[in-house]
Amino acid sequence: MLRKIIVFALIIICFILQCSVFDGLALAGIIPNLMLILTSSFGFMRGEREGLLIGFFCGMLSDIFFGSFLGFYALILMYIGYVNGKFSGIFYPEDIKLPIALIVVSDLSYGIICYILTFMLRGRFQFPYYFIHIILPEALYTILATMFLYPVILAINTQLEKREKRRAQKFV
Repeated sequence: MLRKIIVFALIIICFILQCSVFDGLALAGIIPNLMLILTSSFGFMRGEREGLLIGFFCGMLSDIFFGSFLGFYALILMYIGYVNGKFSGIFYPEDIKLPIALIVVSDLSYGIICYILTFMLRGRFQFPYYFIHIILPEALYTILATMFLYPVILAINTQLEKREKRRAQKFV
């Protein structure tokens, strides 16, 4: 129960930070995607199911406040969380290279999927412009934000896992 409350609080905090603090720190109108960082991080730390669920809730929050229609960002972030969960077997907490690589690939995929579904299908074929001016800067800014946010998420997850192990040992 505590894990659910803390994860819910993390989702709300990341959403508020993304909409307020980082909106004020926008570089050329680009802000880091904290919801994607959270979804990817919990995906490869906890597995497919957790990544899928957190991706759904992060995406629904984004859809409710910023989406044109309900479920668009939820579906994309669900897939991203699920795919990142596939890497939970090779996840090592002390290695930061895998999380950064997965978050970069996730952000690039997110940007490309959003471009295809929102612009290309409407006949706007300026992909090189969109990639250079929107997708790539967002990925770079997300990497920078990951350097600060990922250790916090990792520490919270580690503490929750230690607490769950202690509680499980009490019942054995």
